Amino acid sequence: MQAFSSHEIIAGHHDRGMVLLADHAMNRLPAPYGTLGLDDAAFARHIAYDIGVEGLTRRLAARLGVPAVLSCFSRLLIDPNRGEDDPTLIMRISDGAIIPGNHPISEAEWQHRLDTYHRPYHRAVETEIAAVAEASGKAPLVLSLHSYTPAWKGVPRPWHAAVLWDTDDRAVLPLLSGLRAPGDILVGDNEPYDGALKGDTMYRHCMVKGIPHALLEVRQDLIGDEAGIAAWAERLAPIFSTLNADPALHEYRIFASRTGPYA
Repeated sequence: MQAFSSHEIIAGHHDRGMVLLADHAMNRLPAPYGTLGLDDAAFARHIAYDIGVEGLTRRLAARLGVPAVLSCFSRLLIDPNRGEDDPTLIMRISDGAIIPGNHPISEAEWQHRLDTYHRPYHRAVETEIAAVAEASGKAPLVLSLHSYTPAWKGVPRPWHAAVLWDTDDRAVLPLLSGLRAPGDILVGDNEPYDGALKGDTMYRHCMVKGIPHALLEVRQDLIGDEAGIAAWAERLAPIFSTLNADPALHEYRIFASRTGPYA
């Protein structure tokens, strides 16, 4: 039986200076966990993964010729976009769904999930970013892809896409500008979430190291099928390419975080 991998690396040209990340790309679980006690239907929901992001990341990586790192495990097992000390790292309840396989959970099992899935994913991210930096001779541009539900607790989310960030606006402002330029979509700025989250992927790999970055969220109903994924890849690829061609987005510069001082 093939071993379950924590991550997948999509090969690309490291010397192009860009890395794509997809923290919540897949809804898979290693066989020993079954379904964590959930109905199979739960794994088609946003609680298990970011709908549409795997396909979108694959298309963009191929179109741009850049490497990407995808998480291969469901966020229900352990959330790679959370710091190791975040209380939501392993969720007991997610959007009303009780997760029997996560409660109670022993300290040994908590540590096993960190060692086997969370940490290897982040080592892969760190390795790819370092490889791009070495090959390009400059700071990489890191773009992270996520998706969000069209509504939350009955409240519609009108934004077609959104950019989340902390204080480093170098990639954020031109990304917002590029998304808004056609005038046909509503683009959120730190909506529907705030992008300042201590210990998350962007904080850990970019903020503390001064690497230019941005986190892009696309509404899930817009990338829920192949046609939507193709359309958004067509929209995003030239914007990402323009960002990557800007020398200012390949310089190291540390910004203070709104979450507090760095360790």
